[in-house]
Amino acid sequence: MALAAEFVLLDTALHNLKAFDCGKVSLNDYLSRYAVRNSRLGLSKTWVLTEQTGQGKLPVAAYFTLASSTVVRGALPAQNKSLPAYPVPVVLLARLGVSVQYQGQQLGAKTLVQALRTALELTDRGLPALGVVLDVLDDAALRFYQHMGMFMPLTDQPKRLFIPMGTIRQLV
Repeated sequence: MALAAEFVLLDTALHNLKAFDCGKVSLNDYLSRYAVRNSRLGLSKTWVLTEQTGQGKLPVAAYFTLASSTVVRGALPAQNKSLPAYPVPVVLLARLGVSVQYQGQQLGAKTLVQALRTALELTDRGLPALGVVLDVLDDAALRFYQHMGMFMPLTDQPKRLFIPMGTIRQLV
């Protein structure tokens, strides 16, 4: 099945959210039950990559969700003394999922790169953010992010990761 050329903002009129299955119940439920609602509330935005079927609502092959967040200076891996003592803005990579049908085909890496690129574009357009933070769902996801080789632990919690915007700019 051919995939769309680019990720687009989620649209329930065009995208079949209920059929998405990445093998993780929480990620499936988020896409089908909460992504649209959270977008309408202004809490986050979700982008999808669809299959090109030519009929009906398009199946989702992969998705990611971004939101705004903050972190305290002391939690950052490389502390910058010029940063304020109060929390600083970051982009939260809140969700990332790839359909089981496409797992093992580098679509996870492509989705991650697109999520980071989108975060950088938002920052370049005026959304202040020092970097991207993500909370890893499980050990399999942690191995995926560690394999990418660009994330640093944000705190003493190994499943809370960070990448500075400067690093993203160099990568994309």
